[in-house]
Amino acid sequence: MSDPRMSSSIFTRGAVDLGALRTSSPAGQRPSPAPASPAATPPGAGSPGDRAPGAPAAQGAPAAQGGGVAVIDVTEATFQTEVLERSLHTPVVVDFWAEWCGPCKQLSPVLEKLAVEGGGSWVLAKVDVDANPRLAQMFRVQGIPMVYAVVGGQPVDAFTGVVPETQLRQWIDAILKAGGVEVETPEDPRLNAADEALVNGDLDTAEQAYRKILAESPADAAAEAGLAQVGLLRRVSGADPQQALADAQARPDDVDAQLVAADVEILSGRAEQAYDRLVDLVRRSSGDDRERVRKHLLELFSMADPDDPAVAAARRALANALF
Repeated sequence: MSDPRMSSSIFTRGAVDLGALRTSSPAGQRPSPAPASPAATPPGAGSPGDRAPGAPAAQGAPAAQGGGVAVIDVTEATFQTEVLERSLHTPVVVDFWAEWCGPCKQLSPVLEKLAVEGGGSWVLAKVDVDANPRLAQMFRVQGIPMVYAVVGGQPVDAFTGVVPETQLRQWIDAILKAGGVEVETPEDPRLNAADEALVNGDLDTAEQAYRKILAESPADAAAEAGLAQVGLLRRVSGADPQQALADAQARPDDVDAQLVAADVEILSGRAEQAYDRLVDLVRRSSGDDRERVRKHLLELFSMADPDDPAVAAARRALANALF
């Protein structure tokens, strides 16, 4: 899922009209929450794990770890106060759901768990579409579960359907950043295990672990870098660094020799030389060889800090060589 600050969403295309919800309350008054129905407060409710998956939050909404409210039920009468006004200081994620919706019962518990873990940094507002058809109509909800993010009184992004928890966490982090909330990226135990295998020289285990992460989170740059390192170590395994550089010097147009030499330079801390070597080779080659060198260079880039000036310079040089 994309960063809501960087991409066009359904909101920027005018899909949602919140004008009818922005009516001011009489001076000194705020809309009163609608009384919870018996179904909304099952016996023993009080935390996401205590109620049936997908069921509404209890009237005493679960508290976040930091003491703030984490999950609330919202109605047409309370939407302005609990969502629009609250979002002026705390990002709000609105979950449109229904009791009969099977996918909702998969997604809602995950949202509730993440809201509680959030420690009050954001609030989950649950809207029963059957009980609040006007809200569903205003948001043009055509399928559920449908989840909206509201920041600063304005919707910023949305998605429909069930998504993996990993992607959901990334989406929420993007929403928090859009709301000016500092997001501390937790350590990923999967990545730690993969890195440990790489450090220990167990390349097969490391590769398998990195590929699994990328299957679940295709945009995970750390896993992509780890997988590239596995490939690099396999390519140079058993190679004599001095001989590799000598071969490359003796055969400047030998693509295989130049690629091995670039790998050796990367491992010896001479990344700029490696980049220059391959950019120059792109200029002098064509067809399949040129594409092979280009892909190899991009793989080397993936292992470096994206803010590295050497990478930025090499990317510009590559673009000039290609076009």
